[in-house]
Parts: sequence; structure tokens; C-alpha cells
Amino acid sequence: MKIRREVSEDIADVRALLTDAFGRTAEADLADALRPEAALSLVAEADGEVTGHLMLSPLDAPFRACALAPVAVAPLWQGRGIGTALIRAAMDMADCDAIFVLGDPEFYGQLGFRADLAAGYACAYAGPHLMIHARHEVPATGRILYPQAFSAAGSSDPR
Repeated sequence: MKIRREVSEDIADVRALLTDAFGRTAEADLADALRPEAALSLVAEADGEVTGHLMLSPLDAPFRACALAPVAVAPLWQGRGIGTALIRAAMDMADCDAIFVLGDPEFYGQLGFRADLAAGYACAYAGPHLMIHARHEVPATGRILYPQAFSAAGSSDPR
């Protein structure tokens, strides 16, 4: 498996992967809307096939913050560590002080994301599934605004 930056030739495959993984087009639409301003867009590739995708997008925050969404692995490739590898690569490559994610606390907790540290942030997605991975020291409170594309794409849950 190889993890690399997304290139324009990947877009159709990424769109198909997101639609297949989520069983709807909302996440594919979200990725299309976020792509022009994305801080980082990665794909996992195996046997010449795009098997996973991850995107980081800048957040409006009192420090350099990114949102991790969407992240997906093709159904036939799930359970092989591809999602974890993509997230770890993004954590290494991200040019931000902190990464926010909305997801399963058990899964993301294993990767260093913490819901307790995100509890001090006002955000449209605040709650027990909002987590932060602080790469550098950041304030314990503040307001976090996700890009408009999250609501415009009909995604009420930016996973």
C-alpha cells in the first residue's frame, strides 16, 4: 500500500470510493466542495487502485486548525489498517497546530484524539464525538467554525 497526495486523475476514483463507502453522495459532494481550499488530500493506493481517501480542511479558529473529514476506505479494503495509516500520515504532514475530527471516540482515541480537550470549544458539531489532536500547544477554549461546504453539501455530521 502506498499513501500519496491526491492528484487530479484521482478525483473520479475518490468520488466513487466515498459514495461506495458511505452509501450516499453527500461525502463525495463534500470532498468536491472542499478540494479547492483543502490543506491536505491523501489517497491510499494498492494494486493500482485507490483504496482510501482522507482530507484536511482549514478551520476558522484562534490558532491554525484543520478538520479531518471526510475519511473513508473502500468497503473491500476495510479492516486492513488503511484508514489508520491515512490518518497517521495526515498527522505527520499537516501544517496546522491541531486537527479536529467528529467520530468514534474509541477509534480516534487510539490515535491520540481527545474529546475532553475539545469540550472547551464552541462549534456547530460540539459534543462527545468532537475530538482534537493538538500537535502543538493550543488554547483550551475558543470558537471553531467549519467551512460552509459542510452545511452546503448537506452534511450535518462531518465524518
